[in-house]
Amino acid sequence: MALFSKEPENNPKSAVRPTMPSASPLTPPAPAQPPSQEPVAPRPVLAAPTPAPAPADARAYLDKGSKISGKLFFEGPVRIDGQVDGEISANDAVLIGEGAIVTAQLKAASLVIAGKISGDILASKRIEIRPTAKVFGNLTTPVLVVHDGALFEGHCTMHPEAKAEVRDDRKVTPIVAKEERVVPQAAAGGNKLG
Repeated sequence: MALFSKEPENNPKSAVRPTMPSASPLTPPAPAQPPSQEPVAPRPVLAAPTPAPAPADARAYLDKGSKISGKLFFEGPVRIDGQVDGEISANDAVLIGEGAIVTAQLKAASLVIAGKISGDILASKRIEIRPTAKVFGNLTTPVLVVHDGALFEGHCTMHPEAKAEVRDDRKVTPIVAKEERVVPQAAAGGNKLG
């Protein structure tokens, strides 16, 4: 067979020959154009903005433009760059990206915040608040990292082991209990100030 042998085939019908455009003897050849003397400026390379790094094996991702209301539950790591309103629960790491706007109660193993979040947060391992973050709410976590430039308004409770459920401890108990003192009438009558 001619495809694999070094010798050409004798059959002229099956031989494939490259076709060249034939030049007509009556048409003059096209003049060669001299190279352009104008310098060609290199095109600027525009890099796409790089988002904050996601957890290494993020299984769920809510991109910019996504808007979700309701209760969300994630088994693995998640990155949120969109808008979430409601409640978020995760068994693994959660990353709130720079463009994210979250208004939710959040429970996760660990949390990295680079965007805006309003709501109480419970993390069983760690919370990191990056310089671009705006956090409004109460935090409960064993480890808290707040970078320079971050905004945090709320209360923080740090326990060696954060409990899995958020308790509602908003009742304020006074340090010294008030006692009503009843003074007997007989004793009150003898001590009149005049």
